[in-house]
Amino acid sequence: MAPAADRPGYWGTPTSTLDWCEENYVVSYYIAEFWNTVSNLIMILPPIYGAIQTCKDGLEVRYVWSFLGLAAVGIGSWSFHMTLQYEMQVMYAVLVAFLVIRSVFIVTWVYPWLKALCFTSLSVFLLGFVLWNIDNIFCDSLRATRQQLPPVVGAVTQLHAWWHILTGLGSYLHILLSLQIRSTYLKHRPKVKFLCGVWPMLHIESQKAS
Repeated sequence: MAPAADRPGYWGTPTSTLDWCEENYVVSYYIAEFWNTVSNLIMILPPIYGAIQTCKDGLEVRYVWSFLGLAAVGIGSWSFHMTLQYEMQVMYAVLVAFLVIRSVFIVTWVYPWLKALCFTSLSVFLLGFVLWNIDNIFCDSLRATRQQLPPVVGAVTQLHAWWHILTGLGSYLHILLSLQIRSTYLKHRPKVKFLCGVWPMLHIESQKAS
């Protein structure tokens, strides 16, 4: 049997300039890096739901595009890790650059009072970035450890997947709290509720305060 990293898969030989520490085509024949792929769901499903809820509440279109922009990054990252094809890597880079530039513009020129929130989001990103680099530097050790662990437990050591989760969470909370501050400023009545008691969502109780 070929080594895990060399197993053939549905998308063929990777053509991307990057190939992360997760072994290719181990969990699924159709997904090159399974855990690095599915971890992008946090950047796809909640933002889509947030965009729909924002439309239902009749709030500003800019926040709909913010949620959809995050979802687009998640879709781009999903496509890249699923296929490891060069074309997908270029698409992901462009989407991330767009989102970062747009966020910096907002907190610098449009809503400067959000700088504290921005620093909080960046801290979450930084933690994810640290885990990402540990994944790269200690890849051989991590792979050896995974071989000794049950599959579900070994999945926890997929640190690049944690990067996706943390960056997705940081981005989502940034948009959510920005929307809360903005809607309060417009004299709406925003309230944070938790979907299934876990995931934060913003709901508007009425359009204007009495």
